[in-house]
Amino acid sequence: MQLKIMPKKKYLSAGRVPLVLFLCQMISALEVPLDHGKKAKLLEDLVQPPTITQQSPKDYIIDPRENIVIQCEAKGKPPPSFSWTRNGTHFDIDKDPLVTMRPGSGTLVINIMSEGKAETYEGVYQCTARNERGAAISNNIVIRPSRSPLWTKEKLEPITLRNGQSLVLPCRPPIGLPPAIIFWMDNSFQRLPQSERVSQGLNGDLYFSNVLPEDTREDYICYARFNHTQTIQQKQPISVKVISVDELNDTIAANLSDTEFYGAKSSKERPPTLLTPEGNASHKEELRGNVLSLECIAEGLPTPIIYWIKEDGTLPINRTLYRNFKKTLQITHVSEADSGNYQCIAKNALGAVHHTISVTVKAAPYWITAPQNLVLSPGEDGTLICRANGNPKPTIGWLTNGVPIEIAPDDPSRKIDGDTIIFTHVQERSSAVYQCNASNEYGYLLANAFVNVLAEPPRILTSANTLYQVIANRPALLDCAFFGSPLPTIEWFKGAKGRALHEDIYVLHENGTLEIPVAQKDSTGTYTCVARNKLGVAKNEVHLEIKDPTRIIKQPEYAVVQRGSKVSFECKVKHDHTLIPTVMWLKDNGELPSEKRFTVDKDHLVITDVSDDDGGTYTCMANTSLDDVSASAVLRVVAPTPTPAPIYDVPNPPFDLELTNQLDKSVQLTWTPGDDNNSPITKFIIEYEDGMHEAGLWHHQAEVSGTQTTAQLKLSPYVNYSFRVMAENNIGRSSPSEASEQYLTKAAEPDQNPTAVEGLGTEPDNLVITWKPLNGFESNGPGLQYKVSWRQKDGDDEWTSVVVANVSKYIVSGTPTFVPYLIKVQALNDVGFAPEPATVMGHSGEDLPMVAPGNVRVSVVNSTLAEVHWDPVPLKSIRGHLQGYRVYYWKAQSSSKRDRRHIEKKILTFQGSKTHGMLPGLEPYSHYTLNVRVVNGKGEGPASSDRGFHTPEGVPSAPSSLKIVNPTLDSLTLEWDPPSHPNGILTEYTLKYQPINSTHELGPLVDIKIPANKTRWTLKNLNFSTRYKFYFSAQTSAGSGSQITEEAITTVDEGKMAGIPPPDVGAGKVQAVTLRISNLTAAAAETYANISWEYEGPEHVNFYVEYGVAGSKEEWRKEIVNGSRSFFGLKGLMPGTAYKVRVGAEGHSGFVSSEDVFETGPAMASRQVDIATQGWFIGLMCAVALLILILLIVCFIRRNKGGKYPVKEKEDAHADPEIQPMKEDDGTFGEYSDAEDHKPLKKGSRTPSDRTVKKEDSDDSLVDYGEGVNGQFNEDGSFIGQYSGKKEKEPAEGNESSEAPSPVNAMNSFV
Repeated sequence: MQLKIMPKKKYLSAGRVPLVLFLCQMISALEVPLDHGKKAKLLEDLVQPPTITQQSPKDYIIDPRENIVIQCEAKGKPPPSFSWTRNGTHFDIDKDPLVTMRPGSGTLVINIMSEGKAETYEGVYQCTARNERGAAISNNIVIRPSRSPLWTKEKLEPITLRNGQSLVLPCRPPIGLPPAIIFWMDNSFQRLPQSERVSQGLNGDLYFSNVLPEDTREDYICYARFNHTQTIQQKQPISVKVISVDELNDTIAANLSDTEFYGAKSSKERPPTLLTPEGNASHKEELRGNVLSLECIAEGLPTPIIYWIKEDGTLPINRTLYRNFKKTLQITHVSEADSGNYQCIAKNALGAVHHTISVTVKAAPYWITAPQNLVLSPGEDGTLICRANGNPKPTIGWLTNGVPIEIAPDDPSRKIDGDTIIFTHVQERSSAVYQCNASNEYGYLLANAFVNVLAEPPRILTSANTLYQVIANRPALLDCAFFGSPLPTIEWFKGAKGRALHEDIYVLHENGTLEIPVAQKDSTGTYTCVARNKLGVAKNEVHLEIKDPTRIIKQPEYAVVQRGSKVSFECKVKHDHTLIPTVMWLKDNGELPSEKRFTVDKDHLVITDVSDDDGGTYTCMANTSLDDVSASAVLRVVAPTPTPAPIYDVPNPPFDLELTNQLDKSVQLTWTPGDDNNSPITKFIIEYEDGMHEAGLWHHQAEVSGTQTTAQLKLSPYVNYSFRVMAENNIGRSSPSEASEQYLTKAAEPDQNPTAVEGLGTEPDNLVITWKPLNGFESNGPGLQYKVSWRQKDGDDEWTSVVVANVSKYIVSGTPTFVPYLIKVQALNDVGFAPEPATVMGHSGEDLPMVAPGNVRVSVVNSTLAEVHWDPVPLKSIRGHLQGYRVYYWKAQSSSKRDRRHIEKKILTFQGSKTHGMLPGLEPYSHYTLNVRVVNGKGEGPASSDRGFHTPEGVPSAPSSLKIVNPTLDSLTLEWDPPSHPNGILTEYTLKYQPINSTHELGPLVDIKIPANKTRWTLKNLNFSTRYKFYFSAQTSAGSGSQITEEAITTVDEGKMAGIPPPDVGAGKVQAVTLRISNLTAAAAETYANISWEYEGPEHVNFYVEYGVAGSKEEWRKEIVNGSRSFFGLKGLMPGTAYKVRVGAEGHSGFVSSEDVFETGPAMASRQVDIATQGWFIGLMCAVALLILILLIVCFIRRNKGGKYPVKEKEDAHADPEIQPMKEDDGTFGEYSDAEDHKPLKKGSRTPSDRTVKKEDSDDSLVDYGEGVNGQFNEDGSFIGQYSGKKEKEPAEGNESSEAPSPVNAMNSFV
């Protein structure tokens, strides 16, 4: 095949740009070269419309002291003529003696240095370049002379202000053209220092955040520099005086009026305020591509720091700059995405101030697609596209030859469609220059693009027989500059016989250049470039020579020598024999010292009598006309030392690899060993790289002994070999050598076939043949393909074959379903076929089975297991690979259940050819239905006929519940729910029970049978106050089911139990051994609440209280209740707030009470209430009075018996309050000891949840003495009511206590 130009491919080597500089055009932008030289002479008979090549800027500010030069240069064939307009009308330069036009150019020179004024020539100028093919126009060039006006005279009063105040020194420079550059200096022309405290704003003013005494000076001078005219204007000096506090006092003492100060406020520290910009918000507009500058300057004491943020976004990292001590934020190359709100924050220790700047980015027009020149041949089509964007969207206008297209002469080949002009079937008269004008309120763009209609046969502009010399393994670029209309196609050939070039090795650029990415020795030869279009053909020959690279095969090595000794650096160079190398030595990248101690011969640099100054880096540079190479080594000079011991290391890598005796399947590799580093080399390892198929991967090739320096290597066909060598000694293996030159072996037929060949259908009528393809190394040549062959295994058909590309599968369609096939896949390439491949067997696609299993039988094994049997399906009816059999079975539902939910089917799959299987997990006493299906690789076949069966009865589950209700002295009533799974017909219930004594020993077991239709049973003649354990189960004909157990207690006979200690399980009613928290109540005050509850269940349970604001989504707050008490005080609550509360048991996951809601009292100015009118107080006082009366009676009796009152003795012994309050940490009450034996009495029991003290808790209770008055609790759990009896006692440890014990403490402290 021939290599033709590919319009989309754009590879171009940067190193060869000068060779094709004149012709970098694209297909859509072809121009006639008009430069001087041989190439231009070849095209001197061609014509081209004008093109503007140079012009003055749109906004042209001139120096009024120099001549005005307005540039306008253009090219074209024939050369264009020039004319000008000024302010929209023709500018006749012949009538103005001061205006001349340069010969062969459109550039105007206006001589105002001799006479005339620049202001006379202000205006808008436009240049037109015209020839017979059209007219091109320049931009509108606005001429304005620069201006540098003087400052207006003004009288500046001295400024006096206090230390720490803010100050703004205005500059207000005169308006010049272009605007002046502002800076502040003193009389000595020294710039005034600036800092975070003192800085210059964008408007030129000098800002002081706060002044210091050192700011006092009389020469604050603002300068304006006008660069265009190189002039500087100066403002009158400003005098500033800063008065300190001491000076201020002296001034006030001298009756100085306050009005003479710059400010009247004192210089105390203050938060920031903005000096500029003013207010809380401002707006800024900037054009796309410009630098956005935002400024914030603040005053304050201490000096504020400025921060910048962008609301709803981040500042661009690579385009954000901070100027003027972060007071100015700059964003370069601003775009529409930078629009938004920017906030500056001024902050010091006393506060902060914010200012938001709303930024809007507008855009003058900018190109999206600028129109490109068109060179067309007669009858061709083309388009001019002019697309621009901006903000606001620019309008597009077209001109032709400088005239609005609406009033230009008609051209039937031209059609305007918005921003596009479409040309169809152009003729020579269609040649013209078109102008596209894109404009909005912020500017405009003007572009010229010509349409040049030419009919020219191909011309090759590159000189014939050009010789190119390239170093091997580097890119080679062969030029073929061309011209023609229509645009020619380019083809390249190599050699006299015209061998076509292949695209996989070469790259053809759009400008005709042929690139050889990696030039080899066999790339040498003659190359022919052929350019064709419909008008003719042109040819040109160039020549390519490939040279060996210049290499330093023995490099200078690092050397450490003693002072006064001799050192030699070796630099052995190998080069192409046709090139002449030049070798030069450098020291530290400079010339060698011109001393006789330095001598250079062919391969060596020798330095004698080495001194300390000789230390450094020595570089050997070898270069030819095509390449250069260098190598360096460091010389270190040391003092004389003893001879060091030898250093043993791995060998240095081999070098100077060379390929000889290059044959089709072998080559000889030769190398030079590196230094063995005092350990002899034992062997060399050779590796190869396939640069064509696996570049960068190295593979093992061979190993030879350490005495050999050559190896004969076997090669594979069509591989681009490179070799490298490593040396190995007893220390280890060296680094690899540099790679050898590349050697491309000739192609041959493949010597192996693809592996992993399989045939498997994906559809009932196809056969998919797959294989593992050969890799590039195994292909042995170009054009790798595969010959795929197949035929039915059991038929007499001939082999069917097809050749496919380098893929990994082929699909055979129209095959019968699931038929065995013989398959083989053979590799081939452009040279020939691989050996005959092996044959494998596959199958065409499967289809769903056609027949259901027959004779389905079920035998029930027991109530939960059944066995199913079936007859196998014939293999032909399976139509695929047998995977097994699948049994669907389901339980029949009652009509009511069937209406409520879908029947759930269960599936069991039995692999392979099994014809029976077990169905486990069945429910007893149920009706089941099943069917069987055969399964292949495609899916399931049809179902067999449904077969039903019944499972026998089984034992039932345990009854669903068991409750014990209505306890009496000698009877208990049991209530239960039937089993949730009876698994048959219930025949009766079995109840067993036995008593449990106080030591938890079990008594005799009683067995009772209860009819199946009962759900309630009463046991009579039981012992009173006795715990019983019950075992309850249901029974079917299959046997008894699981038991449910429960415990209960008969009630106490109070008459018989008088004077007998109560049972340890608590008095009262029958209790099931389950947890229960009930009667949760809350008594709330302003900031606390007392929570109480009732509990039934095991002893020694720890409680916790959880609470939170009612109606909120916040998590519950948890408080642990110390001990096992059934009340708790919540503290720190908010007044007037509704709270939710609940109680839970620790260690019983998820067991909590129902929620209760309470509300704290409103906040009050005073909580004093008249407790004398409170009912609880009156009741409490009555209880206290009764208690005191009883105490007096007891004391009187003991005195009569001669005993002592132990409380007084304990008082005297310990000097502590005789009645200790309840401990908050563990919820227990204080102990009191009897004076006679000092043994502690039993601790008081917990107060019950109903706030009554039960009989067994204490002999002396508020129930006895207070007639059942319920007391309220404080937030710490004690009673609110306290009696106020005053008792005299000796002070203990210097502290007096008149606190009376609470009734609860008293109750638990006395017998």
